[in-house]
Amino acid sequence: MTNTISTNDRCFLYGDGFFSTVRVTDGIPQLWSLHLARLQHTARQLAIDIADWRLLTDAVADTIAAEQLTDAVLKVQISRGDGLRGYSPAGIAPASIYISHSKLPDYSRWQQQGVSLMLAELRLAVQPVLAGLKHCNRLEQVLLKQEAIARQADDLLVCDQQGFITEAIAANLFMHRAGRWYTPQLNRAGVAGVMRSQLLARQPDIEQVNWQLSELAKVDAMVLSNALMGLVPVQSYNNQPLDLALAKSWCNELL
Repeated sequence: MTNTISTNDRCFLYGDGFFSTVRVTDGIPQLWSLHLARLQHTARQLAIDIADWRLLTDAVADTIAAEQLTDAVLKVQISRGDGLRGYSPAGIAPASIYISHSKLPDYSRWQQQGVSLMLAELRLAVQPVLAGLKHCNRLEQVLLKQEAIARQADDLLVCDQQGFITEAIAANLFMHRAGRWYTPQLNRAGVAGVMRSQLLARQPDIEQVNWQLSELAKVDAMVLSNALMGLVPVQSYNNQPLDLALAKSWCNELL
């Protein structure tokens, strides 16, 4: 594991890497098997070689123990490694792995009262090769967060450039209509979160869909999910109230 970031690190130079953000509760990394599976999948997709994944699991446990973490955020970031000038990844090895930690935010107000969603003006670039991956280029999310702050919205519902509903700024989206729950398919853009993966495994009746905004006219409830905040109900979209009780009931059912 690496503590110092080199100015030749490709993650620093080009965003040539990926990461996962893990919730630590009572000293245990939550959903770690899903985080590890996603990291392994992303490494394969980006052709970044990790010699022994067991060392990463051990390093996570060692960090939690050494820092005496109970409730915290643990970030695992993997870079292709150090390289000379130029985009070519040829001959670059080994990968660099960084583990850091921070305080866990308090999401209790959102979980109890729900969040307000506005439709984002910025749209995500369509790139199927990177769709679903949590790679280190997060400039779109930085700009989206700026937009949300400027508009005084808790979060934004984000579409891709083809107009398909994709996600929130840093969370996956679940939508309810006519007695069923749906979630965007994420085959063009977006991040496939580990909480989303767990929900899809536990609730196989959730349908993955490619919906444009017109489909929201029939949606009566929404829920956001990510690995840190878990499940959060949406109380309104574009200032129109949604069924908060239904969303909270579904969240409580799955907790």
